[in-house]
Amino acid sequence: MKVLIACEESQVVCKAFRERGHEAYSNDIVRCSGGVPKWHIMMDARAVLNGGVMRLQNGQKIEIDKWDLIIAHPPCTYLSNAATRSHSLRMTPLNWINARTQNRIMGMMFFMDCINANCDMIAVENPVGVMNTCYRKADQIIEPYMFSCGKEDVENYVTKRTCLWLKGLEPLKPYYTGEKPNNAKLFGVNPTGKARCWNDTFTRDPSIRSKTFPGIAKAMADQWG
Repeated sequence: MKVLIACEESQVVCKAFRERGHEAYSNDIVRCSGGVPKWHIMMDARAVLNGGVMRLQNGQKIEIDKWDLIIAHPPCTYLSNAATRSHSLRMTPLNWINARTQNRIMGMMFFMDCINANCDMIAVENPVGVMNTCYRKADQIIEPYMFSCGKEDVENYVTKRTCLWLKGLEPLKPYYTGEKPNNAKLFGVNPTGKARCWNDTFTRDPSIRSKTFPGIAKAMADQWG
C-alpha cells in the first residue's frame, strides 16, 4: 500500500509500515528526526493529502496518484482541552482570545482537510478536545498501555489518552487487556496529592511529546496494513 503519515517528523509510524513492506512516507514542513530523509515528504500536508508530485527531504521527487491509507496527526495546540482555558475571559485577555480563536479555527479547518482527503482509509489522531464536540465524537479513544507487553514494557506501559477519527478502518484491537497503570506508583504525586501522569513528566520536551508510542505504531501497521 501507499501510506501517508501526515504531520510526522519522528517517522515512528512510517518505519512500522516500511518494516511490513508498504510504501510509506512521513510528512512535515520540518526535517525528519527519524533518520531516513528518502522516506520524508518535506511539504505542507495540505499539498500532499490528495496526491500529486511531492518533494522528498533528500531532494528527489515522487508522484502519488492516490494514497491507499492516510494517518494524520494535525497539530493540537489550539484544539485540545488543555487549550480551552485560553478561550476563557477568566484566564485570558480578550485580545488574546480573539487571536487564539482565529488559530483554533485554522486548526479545525486543517483537521477537516485531513478527514475529507481523497482516500478510502483515513485515521486522524488528536487529544480529547474541541473536535469531539464541533465535529463528532471520536470513533475510538486509546492509550499506550493498551498496546504494551504489560508492566515490564516501560516504553509503552503509560497512560496518555488519544482520540482516533476513522474512515474505512476498524478500531484498533488492544494487545494488552490487563490493569491500567498506577500513575502514582509510576510517576509520583503532585503537591496537591493528585497522581502525576506521563504528560506531567515528559511534556516539557516537545520531541518526546509529539512522537507516537511504538506499541501504537506497531498496532496501526499490523492491523491497518
